[in-house]
Amino acid sequence: MAVNSLMFLRVTKQYLPHLARLCLISTFLEDGIRMWFQWNEQKDYIEATWGCGYFLATCFVLLNLTGQLGGCVLILSRNFVQYACFGLFGVIALQTVAYSILWDIKFLMRNLALGGGLLLLLAESRSEGKSMFAGVPSMGESSPKQYMQLGGRVLLVLMFMTLLHFDPSFFSILQNMVGTALIILVAIGFKTKLAALTLVIWLLAINVYFNAFWTVPAYKPMHDFLKYDFFQTTSVIGGLLLVVALGPGGVSMDEKKKEW
Repeated sequence: MAVNSLMFLRVTKQYLPHLARLCLISTFLEDGIRMWFQWNEQKDYIEATWGCGYFLATCFVLLNLTGQLGGCVLILSRNFVQYACFGLFGVIALQTVAYSILWDIKFLMRNLALGGGLLLLLAESRSEGKSMFAGVPSMGESSPKQYMQLGGRVLLVLMFMTLLHFDPSFFSILQNMVGTALIILVAIGFKTKLAALTLVIWLLAINVYFNAFWTVPAYKPMHDFLKYDFFQTTSVIGGLLLVVALGPGGVSMDEKKKEW
């Protein structure tokens, strides 16, 4: 497995970051397009739920649509990536409150995992040896980039905590044990690329199997639910691919091993 992962990294080195970014922004791209085609439904839902009136409900949908689609275009074109990431952070926070995700632990953890992916993208966008904040010198291993990579890794693994199954079957116990071991490895940064690549393969299989929205007629509510889940999971896969492509960063056991 380790040899195969090294071969995979060598072959895909040039293309992996681009694929990672595309996967990472997929949920924002899909949601922005959905806002466009379901404009009235989304507006009516916010207006009815919050009683905020037509104008504020319209502003909410417009902000979500432009913020997500605009952020995706900037990220894919590699222009003003840091501002795009901050804008998408704002969209996540806004939706967390507007759709009452704050009180749903499963969806909250998935939103935090999305934030972890954006943190990794933010770290990836930083120029080598250049601080994100003007006038603040680089501090080597203590630089903000290293801690963004650490925070991104830790938040990403929250996605897998929502996939754990608490039933006594052998398959579920085995899946939970293997998954837990892998997410711990990614979080602490040990054998990080191999663990992250294994999680990518595992999560991809789970995503295609359990969130096959294309098998459900579009008029059924389950179609939209599975579609939302599918693209959120794809975005987390994108974050993990960034870990595979860029490594865990300075605050990790893999990096510390080089000093031993």
